[in-house]
Amino acid sequence: MADITEGSYRAAGNGRRLKMFRPVTLGPNAALLGLPTLLARARHLARNDPWMVSALNKSVSNGIATGIQAKPIWGNDAHKKRVAKLWARWGKYADADGVLDWSGLQALAWREWKEAGEVFARIRFRLPEDGLPVPLQVQLIEAEQCPQHYNGLASNGNVIRQGIEVDRIGRRVAYWMYREHPGDQQLNVNGNELVRVPAEQVLHLYRPNRAGAMRGVPSSAPALLRMFNLDRLDDAVLERQALANLFAGFITTEANAEGEDAEALGDLVTGEDLDGTAIGGLEPGTLQELPPGRKIEFADPPSAGSDYAEFLRGHLLAICASQDVPYEVLTGDLRNVSDRALRLILNEFRRVIEQDQWLYMIPMFCQRVRDAFFDQAVLAGLLKVPRYAALRDEVTETLWVPEGWPWSHPVQDVTSELKAVRAGFKSRSKVVLGAGEDPEQVDLEQAADNARADKAGLTYDSDPRRTNASGARQDEPGADGANDDERNDDDE
Repeated sequence: MADITEGSYRAAGNGRRLKMFRPVTLGPNAALLGLPTLLARARHLARNDPWMVSALNKSVSNGIATGIQAKPIWGNDAHKKRVAKLWARWGKYADADGVLDWSGLQALAWREWKEAGEVFARIRFRLPEDGLPVPLQVQLIEAEQCPQHYNGLASNGNVIRQGIEVDRIGRRVAYWMYREHPGDQQLNVNGNELVRVPAEQVLHLYRPNRAGAMRGVPSSAPALLRMFNLDRLDDAVLERQALANLFAGFITTEANAEGEDAEALGDLVTGEDLDGTAIGGLEPGTLQELPPGRKIEFADPPSAGSDYAEFLRGHLLAICASQDVPYEVLTGDLRNVSDRALRLILNEFRRVIEQDQWLYMIPMFCQRVRDAFFDQAVLAGLLKVPRYAALRDEVTETLWVPEGWPWSHPVQDVTSELKAVRAGFKSRSKVVLGAGEDPEQVDLEQAADNARADKAGLTYDSDPRRTNASGARQDEPGADGANDDERNDDDE
């Protein structure tokens, strides 16, 4: 069997080079037994390590920016306007803690997700007399409040695994949570009491790393040890350089003929140490003549080394890889990076962000909040939707519009989009949505601009009704970009 194993995959062998490589076979949830320690260390670095802080900030600013917009799809224009207006009003009061608006909740949820590997949100139903535009709010809950170590059988026969209760066919039916965060100073006497919260009221945003994984893992997990040691090393190098800048000097004296020490420093004495030893001082730029028989030796501390910058860069590349943030974006170091290479780097980064947006953030958090919003709005009579229960999936269908990416090269990017639309490869609405804007709103604004310009008798070269792409008036000869011979040929 050993020969067969060696012949199939060399990595499955047990020879001299692999005798120390003895991994344990663990399932997707058993592998998370050390998650509380892992999470605590990730939180520590998110508070203290500047590279971790920067990685989180870059991820949030690109994944959420100023917010992922929601555009209704179902219904007539009047219904869509009513939904959009109600959603905008509710967004100002969406946070159950009364701190953030809906866009701010998205940014905080994304940051928690990337820092801790997961975040919970509870749908809090409110009373009509609470005075909210829609009787609904969202409360974000950190991962530690749902204890990963809580396992067992519920009184109804369901299984509780890592704080999540599932029924006999594996569906999540409830989450067990502390009333307060276990790491905070408890404000209530029952703050550490576990409460069963129905799954219909809980949103769990995480990225399963393995099939069947019930909890999320901090994205920094593969690099936590490296980040911790690198931070200690960098701090030691910084301290060493600070000590080197002290530039200490030592004055030695020679014994006289009788074997006694010569008189000390004379005019060089500036004070005494705690034990009475004389201390000499030098001012910057001073040339001091020493008495005969005395000499000064200066300390020569080791430097950081000429290869330290490249050493640091190598480890930062590994940290960036674990965070899915390019080195150039994390550090701002664009040396020896061409425009073409930078564009490729940004495209790869944006592809990862878009995957996180469309596979996790939008369906697991944004859309579920939107569903609850429609439910409460219809129940409260704020939206009139006949047969809502039967049409719920259609009514709640939403076009989500993330913030558009800034142009890397404005002239080339706009020109390529224009050519794609003219060639039929893209719709104009798709281009506008890609920029994070609402096509209908853009149309309304353009119509208003055109009407205002017509009323004032103004003609702008940006108005395609009056001018062509080169800025010439449409009624001028040659304005369509063709010469007279070509026009005659076309006429014939």
